[in-house]
Amino acid sequence: MTPYSTLSSPILTVVLELGHISLREEELRFLKSHCPYLTTPYLNFLSEFRLSPREQLKPVFTPIGEDNGADDVIGDINIEISGKWVEAILYEIPLLALTSEAYFKFMDTDWNYDGQEEKAFEKGLHILKAGCTLSEFGTRRRRDYHTQALVFRGLVNASKKAAENGCSGKLSGTSNVHLAMRFNLAPIGTVAHEWFMGIAAITNDYENANEEALRRWVACFGEGVLGIALTDTFGTPAFLRSFSRPIRPVQDTTGASDDAAKPTRTYAQVFTGVRQDSGDPAGFVKLMRDFYDSQGIRDKKTIVFSDSLDIDKCIQYKRVSDELNFQSSFGVGTFLTNDFMNLKTGKKSVPLNIVIKLSSAAGNPAIKISDNVGKNMGDSEKVAEVKRLLGYVEKEWEGGDETKRWGTSEDVSKP
Repeated sequence: MTPYSTLSSPILTVVLELGHISLREEELRFLKSHCPYLTTPYLNFLSEFRLSPREQLKPVFTPIGEDNGADDVIGDINIEISGKWVEAILYEIPLLALTSEAYFKFMDTDWNYDGQEEKAFEKGLHILKAGCTLSEFGTRRRRDYHTQALVFRGLVNASKKAAENGCSGKLSGTSNVHLAMRFNLAPIGTVAHEWFMGIAAITNDYENANEEALRRWVACFGEGVLGIALTDTFGTPAFLRSFSRPIRPVQDTTGASDDAAKPTRTYAQVFTGVRQDSGDPAGFVKLMRDFYDSQGIRDKKTIVFSDSLDIDKCIQYKRVSDELNFQSSFGVGTFLTNDFMNLKTGKKSVPLNIVIKLSSAAGNPAIKISDNVGKNMGDSEKVAEVKRLLGYVEKEWEGGDETKRWGTSEDVSKP
């Protein structure tokens, strides 16, 4: 639930406009040239696809206290998405971005854009000077599109400056495909929790869901393509048990498999690396070092960090990764695209901690357990059942307070 006034009507009006969005010809050309892993049938699907918000979205406003119809009534807005998975998944990014933008347009309004590009430049330069590989992951919780464009321009300029100064750090791209096209950089991303959640819900086989998700991913994209695995959907220890298994080919509709004659390798060998998105990052790096060593894997693997990052965390996690012989990369989001101050108080204008996750598939509840109890999601009975089944051990760490992940309204905003 997200706190809102009765601006739910303007939100609904904007959301319905999603039904008019379509892939333009120049966007299709960009995808063909920059995303070779997207097949022709899928690109054809995108070219013809239209969202249907009137049929697939159910927004509900629930006032807190008495609803007298005034514009300043406070309450919660909840948006449910239903439909085929291939269609429903495409609502996540625009709905979250629109929700955040609406909140800061109608509720928290005492801010402006002054200094956003310059601030992003300084942040980016600091991270790149430390030798970090940086990608911008800030679409979902951005202040608005204009902010993200300013921020990314600042990062691009920081990248140019860092290169001029001989820094080893690199701006690898952005998860926002439109901005990637606008600045002629690579669209960057990794697999989502939803992939593992959906496979588990459909099969209702949580002991083998991680492996099933991995093998279908490899079968779709190929070995080493989009090769960063997300480990924490049902806890990293359970994932690693599947990650160490030999790849099983996926048969086509005729029962044949082109991979049957290939030498058998494990998922851990084939995937380029892993993404850390919950729990203690330093502990995760040590865990992965021990895992790869136990598997006899000597290739230098990559760890992508993406959990509530800022400058200090990027530098700290790079140092730990370097010490244990990993290539590190950092997907930085809200710290870049929603870092504002209240103009009157000088204190932090706090970003919304909002997410969209799969709630059910094939009539079964979908859950996420994660490596931090604060990120558990879904039906509580199913969560408890899967934890028992997988031998999940609850863990807490000092940075795991989800209620303060972006700070509080009492924090003094940093310039």
